[in-house]
Amino acid sequence: QVQLVESGGRLVQAGGSLRLSCAASGRTFSSNGMGWFRQAPGKEREFVAAISWSGDMIYYADSVKGRFTISRDNAKNTVSLQMSSLKPEDTAVYYCAAHRLAYISGTYYSPLQYTYWGQGTQVTVSS
Repeated sequence: QVQLVESGGRLVQAGGSLRLSCAASGRTFSSNGMGWFRQAPGKEREFVAAISWSGDMIYYADSVKGRFTISRDNAKNTVSLQMSSLKPEDTAVYYCAAHRLAYISGTYYSPLQYTYWGQGTQVTVSS
Protein backbone atom coordinates (compact mmCIF):
# COMPACT_ATOMS: atom_id res chain seq x y z
CA GLN A 1 0.00 0.00 0.00
CA VAL A 2 1.41 3.35 -1.07
CA GLN A 3 1.40 5.98 1.63
CA LEU A 4 2.64 9.51 2.09
CA VAL A 5 2.69 10.60 5.70
CA GLU A 6 3.28 14.21 6.69
CA SER A 7 4.51 15.31 10.09
CA GLY A 8 5.77 18.41 11.84
CA GLY A 9 2.71 20.61 11.81
CA ARG A 10 1.85 22.49 15.00
CA LEU A 11 0.96 25.84 16.48
CA VAL A 12 3.70 28.45 16.06
CA GLN A 13 3.92 32.20 16.58
CA ALA A 14 4.21 34.59 13.69
CA GLY A 15 7.82 35.03 12.66
CA GLY A 16 8.69 31.52 13.77
CA SER A 17 9.95 28.53 11.84
CA LEU A 18 8.71 25.03 11.23
CA ARG A 19 9.91 22.02 9.30
CA LEU A 20 7.45 19.65 7.70
CA SER A 21 8.46 16.17 6.64
CA CYS A 22 6.82 13.68 4.32
CA ALA A 23 7.75 10.02 4.42
CA ALA A 24 6.78 7.70 1.59
CA SER A 25 6.23 4.00 1.91
CA GLY A 26 4.98 1.22 -0.33
CA ARG A 27 7.06 2.34 -3.30
CA THR A 28 9.94 4.62 -4.11
CA PHE A 29 9.26 8.10 -5.44
CA SER A 30 12.83 8.81 -6.51
CA SER A 31 11.59 9.03 -10.13
CA ASN A 32 8.73 11.39 -9.34
CA GLY A 33 8.53 15.06 -8.75
CA MET A 34 7.17 15.93 -5.33
CA GLY A 35 5.14 18.84 -4.12
CA TRP A 36 3.59 20.57 -1.15
CA PHE A 37 0.13 22.08 -1.23
CA ARG A 38 -1.97 23.72 1.45
CA GLN A 39 -5.61 24.32 2.11
CA ALA A 40 -7.02 26.90 4.49
CA PRO A 41 -10.61 26.71 5.77
CA GLY A 42 -13.07 27.80 3.11
CA LYS A 43 -10.39 28.03 0.44
CA GLU A 44 -9.24 25.86 -2.41
CA ARG A 45 -6.11 23.77 -2.18
CA GLU A 46 -3.16 25.83 -3.41
CA PHE A 47 0.33 25.09 -4.61
CA VAL A 48 3.17 25.85 -2.21
CA ALA A 49 6.37 24.27 -3.54
CA ALA A 50 7.59 21.50 -5.82
CA ILE A 51 10.83 19.72 -6.62
CA SER A 52 11.82 17.54 -9.57
CA TRP A 53 12.98 13.97 -9.12
CA SER A 54 16.65 14.94 -8.97
CA GLY A 55 16.14 18.14 -7.04
CA ASP A 56 17.59 20.32 -9.79
CA MET A 57 14.32 22.08 -10.53
CA ILE A 58 12.48 23.78 -7.69
CA TYR A 59 9.39 25.96 -7.79
CA TYR A 60 7.64 28.10 -5.21
CA ALA A 61 4.43 30.00 -4.97
CA ASP A 62 5.06 33.73 -4.89
CA SER A 63 3.51 33.92 -1.44
CA VAL A 64 6.21 31.71 0.09
CA LYS A 65 9.22 32.50 -2.07
CA GLY A 66 12.20 33.46 0.06
CA ARG A 67 10.62 32.04 3.21
CA PHE A 68 10.08 28.35 2.42
CA THR A 69 12.59 25.78 1.18
CA ILE A 70 11.70 22.39 -0.27
CA SER A 71 14.18 19.54 -0.30
CA ARG A 72 14.22 15.80 -0.82
CA ASP A 73 16.27 12.78 0.13
CA ASN A 74 15.71 10.03 -2.41
CA ALA A 75 17.74 7.54 -0.39
CA LYS A 76 15.29 7.97 2.49
CA ASN A 77 12.22 8.45 0.29
CA THR A 78 11.40 11.71 2.06
CA VAL A 79 10.64 15.29 1.14
CA SER A 80 10.74 18.25 3.50
CA LEU A 81 9.48 21.80 3.66
CA GLN A 82 11.43 24.24 5.80
CA MET A 83 9.24 27.22 6.63
CA SER A 84 10.52 30.43 8.18
CA SER A 85 9.19 33.92 8.85
CA LEU A 86 5.77 32.36 9.18
CA LYS A 87 2.70 34.54 8.89
CA PRO A 88 -0.88 34.01 10.09
CA GLU A 89 -1.92 33.64 6.46
CA ASP A 90 0.26 30.53 6.24
CA THR A 91 -2.23 28.78 8.51
CA ALA A 92 -3.56 25.74 6.65
CA VAL A 93 -3.46 22.00 6.35
CA TYR A 94 -0.30 21.14 4.43
CA TYR A 95 -0.28 18.19 2.05
CA CYS A 96 2.58 16.30 0.51
CA ALA A 97 2.00 14.84 -2.96
CA ALA A 98 3.80 12.79 -5.59
CA HIS A 99 3.70 14.06 -9.17
CA ARG A 100 2.97 11.63 -11.96
CA LEU A 101 6.18 12.63 -13.77
CA ALA A 102 9.87 13.04 -12.97
CA TYR A 103 10.16 16.45 -14.61
CA ILE A 104 7.43 18.83 -13.55
CA SER A 105 8.11 21.97 -15.51
CA GLY A 106 4.83 23.51 -16.59
CA THR A 107 2.65 21.21 -14.49
CA TYR A 108 4.06 21.52 -10.98
CA TYR A 109 1.33 23.88 -9.79
CA SER A 110 -1.69 21.72 -10.72
CA PRO A 111 -3.08 19.33 -8.10
CA LEU A 112 -4.48 17.25 -10.95
CA GLN A 113 -0.93 16.23 -11.94
CA TYR A 114 -0.26 14.61 -8.57
CA THR A 115 -1.30 11.00 -8.15
CA TYR A 116 -0.56 10.30 -4.50
CA TRP A 117 -1.44 12.47 -1.53
CA GLY A 118 -0.80 12.40 2.18
CA GLN A 119 -3.45 12.99 4.80
CA GLY A 120 -2.16 16.45 5.69
CA THR A 121 -0.66 18.11 8.73
CA GLN A 122 -2.09 21.21 10.41
CA VAL A 123 0.02 24.34 10.62
CA THR A 124 -1.38 27.18 12.70
CA VAL A 125 0.42 30.51 12.91
CA SER A 126 -0.75 32.82 15.67
CA SER A 127 -0.37 36.58 15.45
